[in-house]
Amino acid sequence: MSADVIPLRPRASEPSLGPIMALTAQGMNAVNAVILDRMQSEIPLIPALAGHLISGGGKRMRPMLTLAGAALCDYHGTRHHKLAAAVEFIHTATLLHDDVVDGSELRRGKAAANLIFGNPATVLVGDFLFTRSFELMVEDGSLKVLKILSNASSVISEGEVDQLTAARQIETSEERYLSIIGSKTAALFAAATRIAAVVAERSEAEERALDDYGRNLGIAFQLVDDAMDYDSEAFEMGKGKGDDFREGKMTLPVILAYARGNAEERAFWKDAIGGHRTSDADLAHAVQLIARHDAVSATRDRARHFAQRAIDAIACFPASEARAAMAEAAEFAVARRF
Repeated sequence: MSADVIPLRPRASEPSLGPIMALTAQGMNAVNAVILDRMQSEIPLIPALAGHLISGGGKRMRPMLTLAGAALCDYHGTRHHKLAAAVEFIHTATLLHDDVVDGSELRRGKAAANLIFGNPATVLVGDFLFTRSFELMVEDGSLKVLKILSNASSVISEGEVDQLTAARQIETSEERYLSIIGSKTAALFAAATRIAAVVAERSEAEERALDDYGRNLGIAFQLVDDAMDYDSEAFEMGKGKGDDFREGKMTLPVILAYARGNAEERAFWKDAIGGHRTSDADLAHAVQLIARHDAVSATRDRARHFAQRAIDAIACFPASEARAAMAEAAEFAVARRF
């Protein structure tokens, strides 16, 4: 296969998800219908809790990638609608479980499900959504699709456990951090795009290209998410979060600031990540240290590298509306601010 390099270029306007949303709008209506149908249950608590998160906003980036990948592969069937819904159910289930593990209070700007419905119900409904996703995979009938999505589910769980064991470990390396986000975030991005090539019956090389696109996009997306948690501009606007800081998560901005800091700064980070410095003042100081060492900028630079790799991965496909929309989605991932 031959491929062109498609560089990240300055735009007259900020990149957006507009093109990929327009490309997938009709398909997303079908996906949303599947989601609404399959989250139902005779047990009222299940659709109530699931609906709290599913209807709570979010870009639905992962199912959109399945639909966009299908368009890139010139697929005109409907199998990808149920599979995109399965992808979204896997994602939603992991969010519900994450909120319980992290003790989160907010999700997408409103109270997290575990605060409203309790931890046991939240975990069990997450399990319900996982089972729904596997029902949809089985209905599709492709063992290859089942293998890709079930493997992604396993890898995500491993990544979450790895992140849990790395929490409050100040010596966590950049390599381990990238391994964690490659599992807990990028694995589902990769699977979501790869299955589009499978249902379109494209070559193994094209499957790998879409897998590479999704994996690199997922890493870029998570890098920017982690950068935004410590973005000084966001804090000046009153939009700071600080969840990662208080939970002692070793994300790249912290890893870089710790590596670049002096002895006094390193002592602060050891106390903070160890859970002994978690006040608002401590968080503000952490943001100052990260800004001092350009750790947010450096994290965004790495995100741009992975976004470029995502764009390059689909250069083997002919130029099309779908390829352009997917390239702009990668640019959007790294241009996000808040």
